[in-house]
Amino acid sequence: MVTTRRGASRLGCLFTLLILAVVIYFGGNIGQAYWRYYQFVDDMRQHVRFAAHTTDDQILKQLQASADSLGLPETAKRIAIRRTEKAISVEADYYEHIELPLHVREFHFHPHAEGPL
Repeated sequence: MVTTRRGASRLGCLFTLLILAVVIYFGGNIGQAYWRYYQFVDDMRQHVRFAAHTTDDQILKQLQASADSLGLPETAKRIAIRRTEKAISVEADYYEHIELPLHVREFHFHPHAEGPL
């Protein structure tokens, strides 16, 4: 006995795979931006942890090099360092442009780290 199969289920599967591929592609772009942000915050926390042994200029140069190696925008290199007798605070502010279907969206990031000296 031979039965014929309809092609609708195959077409539905292809459409689902196409949607899944689009979500993974554009989600990966967003995920990479957030991954770079978390790496930059981790670098800031590391420098804050050892700030008692380094100068503000050294911290600034090292964080700017880190922003450059992570591929962050130039505005991420504008890092503010505030040091008091007991604490230190490091922060930056930047936007990343991420291409989404039919438009480009700006994501705002504000990495920040603070700690005692």
